[in-house]
Amino acid sequence: MAIVERGALVSEFPLGTRPDASNFPQRNRVISGLSLGVLVTQAGDASGTHLTVRHALDQNRDVFAVPGSIFAPLSRGCHRWIQEGAKLVRSAQDILEELNLSMLETHVEMRETLPADDTEALLLHHLSLEPMHIDEVGRRSGLPISTVSSALTLMELKGMVRHVGAMNYALTRA
Repeated sequence: MAIVERGALVSEFPLGTRPDASNFPQRNRVISGLSLGVLVTQAGDASGTHLTVRHALDQNRDVFAVPGSIFAPLSRGCHRWIQEGAKLVRSAQDILEELNLSMLETHVEMRETLPADDTEALLLHHLSLEPMHIDEVGRRSGLPISTVSSALTLMELKGMVRHVGAMNYALTRA
């Protein structure tokens, strides 16, 4: 509770260390590690942002990029990352939806309204952040597909899992 009220300082460096450009890569590794994702709005060919994006990818964080003019040198990094799989961002809503945060209030309400059960616990044990087809979830859990389907639907309403298309489900990061 004290952190919520007063904040916190997180650093690998001793208190009082002066800002130094050589410390930025380590700082950015910590920042990306504490984040759900990294948003890049501008980055040239030789930008330090490249290292931050690599840290985020190594830490299994989402990478988001805002496209810019094809003629702008500071858009080259964003365009490259979009080509390599970063999520294109047109508005904040794109990030909220990708991170399953746009319905956070509804998810909290649903978790309070619909109690957890043994089926959810079993499915959570078999799911991960990597998408898995509902048939595979059923096979691994030993539950009938009808049970798995209804449980996954409730778990999605609660924000515990997300449907990523083609009957594939993954855990949310929330």
